[in-house]
Amino acid sequence: MTDTDTTFCTCCPGATVWLTGLPSAGKTTLAHALADRLRAGGRRVEVLDGDEIRAFLSAGLGFSREDRDTNVRRIGMVAEVLARNGVLALVPAIAPYADSRAAVRGRHEASGTAYLEVHVATPVEVCSARDVKGLYARQAAGELSGLTGVDDPYEVPESPDLRIAAHTQTVAESAERLLTLLSERGLSR
Repeated sequence: MTDTDTTFCTCCPGATVWLTGLPSAGKTTLAHALADRLRAGGRRVEVLDGDEIRAFLSAGLGFSREDRDTNVRRIGMVAEVLARNGVLALVPAIAPYADSRAAVRGRHEASGTAYLEVHVATPVEVCSARDVKGLYARQAAGELSGLTGVDDPYEVPESPDLRIAAHTQTVAESAERLLTLLSERGLSR
């Protein structure tokens, strides 16, 4: 093997696609649908689910602003390393604070790695009705506090690369919009 040999496809630039939004907005469902489509086309893709990362890489962190920031930065570091090495990292993670998301974007910019922020803009009323994990019901019953978008802040991205109203279209339609964005940025292959 020579210094120029690689074990990954150099024609497939890596990137991070950060899907931010409220709990139960559809971020993870969308990330997995997109990953399936991209993998079917031979693309190297990893989904770094915020809940899974919190359970392992960020185990022991709470939900204070500082702990949430630490969690987001850890996910961002892993995503950037994967992306820098030719993997498309899809990150469905709430990331409620703009400064945390900006820090992740800055890390990517410093390494020359593509980063796209996608706001899955599902209204809190729809998220509450979906209540995939029962968080909204627990918050309403007084069993949970600090729920993002209800009694803890969620800072809506001002200028995301894409804003998806996932509650007004199918998962397939949302995934198609993301594929179009990736194609426009030269990141789909």
